[in-house]
Amino acid sequence: MAVILSEKAEFHLRAFLKGSAPDADGATTKGVRISVKDGGCSGYEYAIDITSKPQPDDLVSQQGKVLVYVDAKSAPLLDGVIVDFVEGVMESGFKFINPNATDTCGCGKSFKTDDGTPTGVPCS
Repeated sequence: MAVILSEKAEFHLRAFLKGSAPDADGATTKGVRISVKDGGCSGYEYAIDITSKPQPDDLVSQQGKVLVYVDAKSAPLLDGVIVDFVEGVMESGFKFINPNATDTCGCGKSFKTDDGTPTGVPCS
């Protein structure tokens, strides 16, 4: 499993983690879960969530000062993904560069692969 955070993405995720509510038990497992869900206009969509509770089947890596959790089901679709952060007049936010994607939507938040991608839902 290889999900790579760019320096900018790691910086912004660290800021989100620092600004999130503290763990009640003082655990040091707070990190981000990166996953893929069925949906989006291309069939799969990316998700990033802050979490303190890794799931038993999560693949865990440390990117700088950020713990990254990837659920086992999403791992094949995220292998080799680079997560970057872009800032611009027209667009700001996390950008996914996915070598497994055969096509992406215009917004860059969803993608499809050659291996049984679910049917996309048109953007509204």
